[in-house]
Amino acid sequence: MRTFRTRTTTTAVTALLAALSLTACQNGEGADAAPAPAAAPAPAGAASPAGTTQPGTTGGRTGSPTTPANNDNSGHTGTGKDTGRTGDSTEPKPKPAASAAKNGTSIDPAPFVTCTGGNTKVTVTRPSRPINHLLITATNTGSRTCLAYAAPLLRFDDEQATPRLVESSKPQAVVTLAPGESAHAGVILSGERAPEEANGRVTRRLSVLFAPRDGSGSVGSPATVTLPADTYKTDDAAVTYWQSGLDDALMY
Repeated sequence: MRTFRTRTTTTAVTALLAALSLTACQNGEGADAAPAPAAAPAPAGAASPAGTTQPGTTGGRTGSPTTPANNDNSGHTGTGKDTGRTGDSTEPKPKPAASAAKNGTSIDPAPFVTCTGGNTKVTVTRPSRPINHLLITATNTGSRTCLAYAAPLLRFDDEQATPRLVESSKPQAVVTLAPGESAHAGVILSGERAPEEANGRVTRRLSVLFAPRDGSGSVGSPATVTLPADTYKTDDAAVTYWQSGLDDALMY
């Protein structure tokens, strides 16, 4: 009976010592480890370590969140306000249209002038076809566009009378000659009557005058040219209106 008590006491003491040893180990681990220092607050504007955020930050940046800036198409960063950009545009301002008239009269110079012997060069040739014809060509030698009104006014040698007009040759519009362009007129040297009946003769010189816009008289100085040799004409001679095409002038 004494032996059983002794063993029981020994066992209890051993268990108590083991428990005290375990408790001492746990407390000792906590006693040896130094306490972790408190985290210092991050300075304003400094980035926090990855994966952590500080109070009052958004996405690792300090300060209160702001409204995103407005970006316009020109690459300038705005402030979220539409100021209208008044007065800072560099685009050219449209100019007011020039007035076409001043005090009731046109301020622009006349775009066209009348063709005359002074701004054209006149030549006369004898075409191979049709026979008994001459071809008059007036070329604009001036710097401005000229208008060849009606038909050339012709005077053979010193004759006072001018050939009749071929009315069927009248064009639908006035012939307009830009610098360098030419107008043409055909001359029919004789008619249906025989030469002896129509008072035929050989002529050597031809004076060409130009008609004004209103068709009365002539304008400018005449252009005088020498005719091809043996040019024979009668009183039945006729002349066409000015034409823009050579073939149109010789079809009558």
